[in-house]
Amino acid sequence: MSRLELVVKKLMLWTGYAGVVVIYGGFLFLLLSGQDTRALPWYILLSPWVCVFFGLPSTQQHAVVGWFINKFRR
Repeated sequence: MSRLELVVKKLMLWTGYAGVVVIYGGFLFLLLSGQDTRALPWYILLSPWVCVFFGLPSTQQHAVVGWFINKFRR
């Protein structure tokens, strides 16, 4: 794996972590303050997890996919 690819993966991972904190923190703030959250699309809550997934090493990505397959196969 090239150095550029490693840097991009780390950047995606840390961007995803920051996105989870900021987006879920804002969502929690809206919920606790009594604001209406129906206007927020569902994919906003999933988008930081996409960054986290693609920032993981390939072995962990395969483990996540396997976990999802086992979770929904029941």
